[in-house]
Amino acid sequence: MRLDKFLCDSKNLSRKESKEIIKKGRVIVNDNKITDPSFSIDESKDTVLLDSNQVKYEKFVYYMLNKPAGVVSATKDNIDKTVIDLFKEEGRDDLFPVGRLDKDTVGLLIVTNDGDLSHHLTSPKHHIEKTYFVKISNPLSDEDIKALESGIKIGDDVCKPAIVNVLSDKEILLTIFEGMFHQVKRMLKAVNNEVLFLKRVSIGDLKLDEKLHEGKYRKLTDKELQILTREGGKT
Repeated sequence: MRLDKFLCDSKNLSRKESKEIIKKGRVIVNDNKITDPSFSIDESKDTVLLDSNQVKYEKFVYYMLNKPAGVVSATKDNIDKTVIDLFKEEGRDDLFPVGRLDKDTVGLLIVTNDGDLSHHLTSPKHHIEKTYFVKISNPLSDEDIKALESGIKIGDDVCKPAIVNVLSDKEILLTIFEGMFHQVKRMLKAVNNEVLFLKRVSIGDLKLDEKLHEGKYRKLTDKELQILTREGGKT
């Protein structure tokens, strides 16, 4: 890999910025100062220092965020704080959320810079299941559950059959297989109920780390990344 590309991918620099940094002699490769941007390196073996700090190659990054209420699932917003604002310390401007959670919804959200994986995970044709913990205003009747599990109509849309797991009179786990606008809220409204609290707890087999407090994030473990890429059809 060219040294300037390595810096671009690892430090989120433009190619022009990367070349300027190298030409100024700020980059050391295996104890040798390199000023040629086209210099070839092995990103898995060579040691690269920028201003005496080691640069590790990470073309793609994957984070699990426990999204808090009050922030929007977007990269930019003129009014509200976004989930990407929570990642300022990472020093990257190529991150984005995979899919969306409503502003008042909390829970599992993947943040990455891998566009291909995001596309696979959010594509309607893959029908990846998403499970939500839901607090509702009224107990569900047997008829309500049957309607939800049969594929309920919300507006002009008909949902795929959901899975309802009743935890208590006013708490359920609801698993859906698409990601329509305000889908969970609209589904419960269709059976004359109301969502009081909504938290996404899993995407496919990837589960939210309950030790992760709202508003906090961490990188996915290797095992979690394997699960995610399997769900996204990349393996």
